[in-house]
Amino acid sequence: PGVGVRPEPGVGVRPEVGVGVKVLSARETEEEELDPRIQEELEHLNQASEEINKVELHLDEARNTYRKILSESAKKLKAQGSQLGSCIEKARPYYESRRLAKDAQQETQRVALRYERAVSMHNAAREMVYVAEQGLMADRNRLDPTWQEMLNHATAKVNEAEEERLRGEREHHRVTRQCQEAEARVQELQKSLKRVIIKSKPYFELKAQFNHILEEHKGRVTGLEQTVSQAKTRYAVALRNLEQISEEIHARRGSRAPRSPRASPVGAEAGSPPSETG
Repeated sequence: PGVGVRPEPGVGVRPEVGVGVKVLSARETEEEELDPRIQEELEHLNQASEEINKVELHLDEARNTYRKILSESAKKLKAQGSQLGSCIEKARPYYESRRLAKDAQQETQRVALRYERAVSMHNAAREMVYVAEQGLMADRNRLDPTWQEMLNHATAKVNEAEEERLRGEREHHRVTRQCQEAEARVQELQKSLKRVIIKSKPYFELKAQFNHILEEHKGRVTGLEQTVSQAKTRYAVALRNLEQISEEIHARRGSRAPRSPRASPVGAEAGSPPSETG
């Protein structure tokens, strides 16, 4: 009993919500006014279904566009590579070293931020210890358990923050060294491969342009996929809510249904006194 719709909309599916939904029978509808929650959940169901259908169309278009750009970029880069010849492979280590140096620089920035946060937390924890110690010293004749608890807690926080600060310091030194080594490698290859770098520059510039365009379209595809996923979740939630409401209504009706009178034993007449024995 209850809601008869159980579609689980997937990629490419266009669910037509509302068709086949059976919430109450005709007799039940006559006996009891329709639960207002049903209409609300049906609206949620239809809204989610419409969004799924609409966004999936945009998603299909975005995926097709991405595939076309990917195919076009491969053809153009292949043609460019045929014109320039072996200088591309010879210059590739330089461009790879530039990529690694850029990654190392970004990692250094992230680690530096984490280290700064660790230092800030350590300073704040030390300030808490100072405040708790001052509170305890205010009345030396009596040990206030509140101040003592705060001091213990603050001391533990200082120890944790100190460990985090030391880890961050070591990590910062490590990535800084890696970044310096990567930059040195770039400078070294730039000198030794100067001629092939200049000759192959059109190819790698074109490749960088296509990579940038592809990343933008990939981000659009990912965003649309997330939107579809969220809409499908809302669809499933509304469907479960409808089923739950329907089950509640049927259970309520079952508890109010009049019970049939117990039938008299065969051969006995209603109201007749019991026969005497003996």
